Amino acid sequence: MSLHAHIEGIGFWTGGLPSWAHARGYARGEQALADTPSRPAPRLLAPNERRRVPDSVAVALEVALAACEAAGRDPATLPSVFASTHGDLGITDYMCRTLATEPEAMSPTRFHNSVHNAAAGYWTIGTGAMAPATAVSAYRASFAQGLLEAMTQLADGAEAVLLVAYDAGGTGALGEMAQSEGLLGGALVLARAGAGPRLAVRWSAQASALAGDGALARHAAANIMAPMLPLFDALSLGQAHAHVHAGEDASLALALS
Repeated sequence: MSLHAHIEGIGFWTGGLPSWAHARGYARGEQALADTPSRPAPRLLAPNERRRVPDSVAVALEVALAACEAAGRDPATLPSVFASTHGDLGITDYMCRTLATEPEAMSPTRFHNSVHNAAAGYWTIGTGAMAPATAVSAYRASFAQGLLEAMTQLADGAEAVLLVAYDAGGTGALGEMAQSEGLLGGALVLARAGAGPRLAVRWSAQASALAGDGALARHAAANIMAPMLPLFDALSLGQAHAHVHAGEDASLALALS
């Protein structure tokens, strides 16, 4: 049994690749890496909010808005699925250290941003979206489980769903235990019918590599969200098939046409 959707819009951001157009050109060998800032400045937020949000939220909002614009969809109308392995490791490490050494010095702003659905919250507030927003975490299978959730919502009657996958780098003792480097975010607007590549997703008992060997997968392999990259490499090159890691001894078999 397969789940089906059309990919109406794509957003992408990682160091050196600040847009989907740039990432696609890089994957095809047509563009070099760009000189990018350490993180994006999401247009959805006012300048003071941009400065306060953690890196994970910044990259999630950047790619989410880019995907909606590419699809020509009003962000406020779309149900959304936000998939992240760790949320924001830097803030979690800060909270653990502060609680252990000086709990009365805890920053209310950082505490506010520590919840796993922080990006989804900023997104719904910034866009005025009243549609459901879901936050998903399943370690290295987070992208696969987020994709299944979005595709299932389409099968259950949603016209279109926004899927956002993102993770940041780790710091401190927690970063040594849960290793991740750099910023990586990708977003897809998936629709039941419409323009764009047709995506079929099928559960497979066959294990797959955590990340593929495409140009994007090699470039951002150190980020914990790298398991999403085989799909983005396949989309860049017009390939018909890809596999994404979906847990121990499991994968999602993806067919693109």
